[in-house]
Amino acid sequence: MPKKTLVLGASLNESRYSNIAIHRLRARSIPVVAFGLREGKVVDVTIDTDRQDYSDVDTVTLYLNPKRQQEYYEYIIGLKPRRVIFNPGTENMEFVSLLRENGIESEIACTLVLLSMNKY
Repeated sequence: MPKKTLVLGASLNESRYSNIAIHRLRARSIPVVAFGLREGKVVDVTIDTDRQDYSDVDTVTLYLNPKRQQEYYEYIIGLKPRRVIFNPGTENMEFVSLLRENGIESEIACTLVLLSMNKY
């Protein structure tokens, strides 16, 4: 069974990569939860605007620039995901180090590319 992904920085704008990622993840029947600035729905996924204590998150895929990520460090680490994907423009070596210290894998990659190559 596919493992749950949290899309952090989810957008209702269909031209944004986070929105496209939600579409492609769901097309592959991967369970998705999403957090963003505006409430709404993308496919069948509700975008939450309050931090939720999501259970069983395997992967967090980031769509926030490094400066915006700082306020989410503890939150993401607290979810205890197996890995965090840093999509293009989100690379953050400070956070990569923190994740490593907490036993969480990190990957500097593009979720859309990983999905298209069946490497997700």
